[in-house]
Amino acid sequence: MADPASYRPQTGEIPTTPGVYRFRDPHGRVIYVGKAKNLRSRLNSYFANPAGLLPKTHAMVHAASSVEWTMVGSELESLQLEYTWIKEFKPRFNVVFRDDKSYPYLAVTMGEKFPRVQVMRGERRKGTRYFGPYTAGAIRETMDTLLRVFPVRSCSAGVLKRAQDSGRPCLLGYIDKCAAPCVNRVSPEEHRALAEDFCSFMGGEAKRFITRLEKDMAAAVAELDYEKAARLRDDIIALRKVFERNAVVLAEDTDADVFALHDDELEASVQVFHVRGGRVRGQRGWVVEKVEDATTPELIEHLLQQVYGEDSGSQGRIPREVLVPENPSNHEELSEWLGGLRGAKVDIRVPQRGDKAALMSTVRDNAEQALKLHKTRRAGDITVRSQALQELQEALELPVPLLRIECFDISHVQGTNVVASMVVVEDGLPKKADYRKFSITGAAAADDTAAMHDVLTRRFRHYLQDKAAQLPRTGSIPAPDPAVPEPKARFAYPPNLVVVDGGQPQVNAAARALAELGIDDVFVVGLAKRLEEVWLPDSDFPVILPRTSQGLYLLQRIRDEAHRFAITFHRQKRGKAMTASVLDGVPGLGEAKRKALVAHFGSLKNIKAATAEELTAAKGIGPALAQAVVLHLGAQADAGEDRPAINMTTGEILED
Repeated sequence: MADPASYRPQTGEIPTTPGVYRFRDPHGRVIYVGKAKNLRSRLNSYFANPAGLLPKTHAMVHAASSVEWTMVGSELESLQLEYTWIKEFKPRFNVVFRDDKSYPYLAVTMGEKFPRVQVMRGERRKGTRYFGPYTAGAIRETMDTLLRVFPVRSCSAGVLKRAQDSGRPCLLGYIDKCAAPCVNRVSPEEHRALAEDFCSFMGGEAKRFITRLEKDMAAAVAELDYEKAARLRDDIIALRKVFERNAVVLAEDTDADVFALHDDELEASVQVFHVRGGRVRGQRGWVVEKVEDATTPELIEHLLQQVYGEDSGSQGRIPREVLVPENPSNHEELSEWLGGLRGAKVDIRVPQRGDKAALMSTVRDNAEQALKLHKTRRAGDITVRSQALQELQEALELPVPLLRIECFDISHVQGTNVVASMVVVEDGLPKKADYRKFSITGAAAADDTAAMHDVLTRRFRHYLQDKAAQLPRTGSIPAPDPAVPEPKARFAYPPNLVVVDGGQPQVNAAARALAELGIDDVFVVGLAKRLEEVWLPDSDFPVILPRTSQGLYLLQRIRDEAHRFAITFHRQKRGKAMTASVLDGVPGLGEAKRKALVAHFGSLKNIKAATAEELTAAKGIGPALAQAVVLHLGAQADAGEDRPAINMTTGEILED
């Protein structure tokens, strides 16, 4: 743990202008990004009295080993640069307003020839309109109800293609929940108009459609067409059911997001209600850890940056109004930034009275309740995780806390397709972004100990290379060039503990690899499967952890995850190795042309019987390539290497 005084810059070196600063750990990894109107004043606050800082801020300044800053011309520029760096580096000590799950949206893919209505999660796609977020049950019910009135395509691309090829619609086409553009029941233009109406209804124009259907129903009754009138009546009931699902809370022309916070010294709970067309269309919530003694305006500023910055390319995601409990810091600059993302003015304001203030109170109550619920549920998990890490550290007599653990496993079948996996756990939780896979060949694949030595050597050689590439990072630096992104280190952050799947031979092989590289601050243990013994390097006896030990449970979970990850990679590699054909060695015959050749002739027998001229009938096969295929197959037959061909699309063996 570093002493902040060891890297504190001289006060006179720090400018008093606006800017953005970054703290880095000893391995060069950015761990915190912040901005300031006055860089000197803000940075001095971290070093003046570290003992008086909040726990996480105290941990951050002691985990860092250097600080750097970049001066900018205005507060708006500092806002933009801070957001860019937080998004790029994902610093561990920054407040991250992020869902604990992915919320579903009702999406219409207007960029396709036949737009499709579907439920989507995750990142936004260009040319797609989104409505929501919703809860999972509500969105399915809404979609099913609306398809009765607006029968837009909802099938996958595969189902659409099969229907076009067969000339028969899918089930939804038969039950009138799809207009069936695949079999030309409606033209592409008519189907797109249906999709536009669907979007208009979801966008808040429900009354227009209900009024139109009521007029059509009255006209049908006047013409004594009672069957049509009954269908229209059912459509009106369906639309009203969707329209009235959310109570009217504001004026019908109101499009706003209503944010509220409830926080204590360490955490903050955030709730947001999405109001579209005067109705609450969706709701989201987060609970985040506070890093420094951030005020409510500062928290709101970071919240809006992250929530809307991720959605900057999505049409309709940023509303006209953003209602907040307090105006964020840099209020005017933030409004200007959001307006640039939306392409129109965005009004950030605090509601004082009326319906909007009443809704804000409701959102605040939800935030307060969410924080209470979070603390109740998380207490047990945090306690158990901390207990496991502490028990493991004490049992292994390690001098450092186990902030990062990496586990390695070898997988193969009788020495073939040898692979290894590396899984990572930080603070007792998996960090899947840092998982790695290794292919092992040559002498290293001879046995498990050689493979383990090879993998550890490769992993920590990368670490040393990345470490050597890091430059001193204290003091003022020039503003970054957006066209030249900063290179990201792949292995620059080392573990405190390496766990290998195996006993003493595997542990000794891993320790030898680290010793050969001159690494003496990473500890190694092995977990043997049979008796769940923990082995240390060059030890004659294992460490036996109690069967009920949380530390042993943690090691078992890490080992099992590494085994799962290795098995998955091994199966993928083995599957690729088994997908082979005598056509693989033909010069110039790639996968696409090989597929075309097999698809055209149907079997290896037919390909062998074909002349060079006949082979040119297959797509992409020219005279020279056809002659090469004939010569290759002839050489294979003379050598007796007559393996069966495999259909590269289905994986089925094509019998002669």
